[in-house]
Amino acid sequence: MSVTASRRLINTISVIGLAVSVCLTIYFINLGVFKDMNALRGLVGDNIILGPLIFILLQILQVVIPIIPGGISSAAGVLIFGPMMGFVYNYVGICIGSIIIFLLGRRYGKPFILSMVSDKTYNRYSGWLENQHRFDKLFTLAIFLPVAPDDALCLMAGLTNISLKKYTAIILLAKPLSIFLYSMALLYGGNFLAGFLG
Repeated sequence: MSVTASRRLINTISVIGLAVSVCLTIYFINLGVFKDMNALRGLVGDNIILGPLIFILLQILQVVIPIIPGGISSAAGVLIFGPMMGFVYNYVGICIGSIIIFLLGRRYGKPFILSMVSDKTYNRYSGWLENQHRFDKLFTLAIFLPVAPDDALCLMAGLTNISLKKYTAIILLAKPLSIFLYSMALLYGGNFLAGFLG
């Protein structure tokens, strides 16, 4: 197969994959699984194999398609599967999604990233891109702590010279703490507010 044919095949697969992701996202939004805990619980169900796979797919989609709020699904993972397995499924789905958006950012470049990230967010963090060593340190810190727009930074990382291997290592090693803290804050913070207001 020639280089041109290979690129055409990769582009076709990318477009089909994106189209399938958008269709699945619309389907899940219509089911209400990103906003309603009971709808998500009903979709995942009690199936010990299919349930986790569907949940991981939802987590991948909420990273890749930035219009979806990830908060509900992260807390839901802990509620539905328990603290340990909920964290594992959150971690797997979010890490896979983070690697996908990095590859999309690298493949399609700045125009694609600007279509996914607000100008305000891009301009706020674009200075990080000017120095690779500085970017690597700041990016690692941002992924480690649940305070920065992770998904936007993962997309923007595609514009740098960071290798896929190094990027993946940062995601795999730095994501656990932020996912754990974010999930627990949403879960127990929501319960605290509900008790306080009730």
